[in-house]
Amino acid sequence: MRAPGHLPLYWNVCLINGAVFLVGTLVLVLSPLSVSSRVLVSEAVVVSVGLVIMLLTNALLIRRSLAPLDRVIRTLEGIDQLRPGDLPEEGAGPVRGIARSVNRLLDRLETAQRAGKAQALAAQEAERHRIAQELHDEVGQSLTVVLLGLKRVESRAPSELVEELALVRESARAGLDDVRRVARRLRPGVLEDLGLTSALAALATDFAVHSSAPVRRNFAPGLPSLSPEAELVVYRVAQEALTNAARHADPRSVELSLGRQGEAVVLEVRDDGRGFGGPVEGSGLLGMRERAALVDAELTVTSRPRHGTTVRLRVPVP
Repeated sequence: MRAPGHLPLYWNVCLINGAVFLVGTLVLVLSPLSVSSRVLVSEAVVVSVGLVIMLLTNALLIRRSLAPLDRVIRTLEGIDQLRPGDLPEEGAGPVRGIARSVNRLLDRLETAQRAGKAQALAAQEAERHRIAQELHDEVGQSLTVVLLGLKRVESRAPSELVEELALVRESARAGLDDVRRVARRLRPGVLEDLGLTSALAALATDFAVHSSAPVRRNFAPGLPSLSPEAELVVYRVAQEALTNAARHADPRSVELSLGRQGEAVVLEVRDDGRGFGGPVEGSGLLGMRERAALVDAELTVTSRPRHGTTVRLRVPVP
């Protein structure tokens, strides 16, 4: 027995109860059984057995009807891990409607969450661009003026001050180099001007300059074009992976590769450093996962203690 699909849950239960009571009434009316004015023990037993059968039948039918709802409720307990389509759309009537409605809700929530993350990351990139521009235009120019002034003062200073002025000038030059390096990290101009491969090569060179570990680069030729958003995600993930390797892994060597596997471009950053055993989900890894989700990419991080870490990003080709 299956209730019509358009009825609410309340009326489904009422319909099941009514059907059970109707069948029980028909059995009593059409059967040769009767009850005397003074109820006999045998008649009481028959009535009791009939009542128990009706109650059990009613309970089994209701349980069968509401079992999919129980499965939906158990699945909803892990709502943080649910994705659209995770709820099984089984059963009939309102139960299937509940699962379908929750799946649609999850779909809308995921879309809104992804749009919110995209806006946040876009605002972050715009802020990085603004800070890099200010570092280059204001702090960089100010340090350049200081360098020129120190050079003029050094040419006119007494001989006993020349060495000290030279040390100050070199410190200012090192500060200017640091400002330019930070500005390049905040705004990858080479990515916009020369493309993804050249930007990753410059990133590897910068890492090798400021780290004791050499970087092996392996870039496959003829890679398909990615959208500007996807290229920025690849660049930022590589940047974050190299930064984590320099800060935490203490590697002897690092390998940066970019290739193609099927209908996807794959970035890998592999080091032979300390590694880690348990799950580590710091802000850096969380940021990489959020960026990967924006372009429907798949990010995997594998690591073992004393066997290094591998960060792998698989970006589908549009």
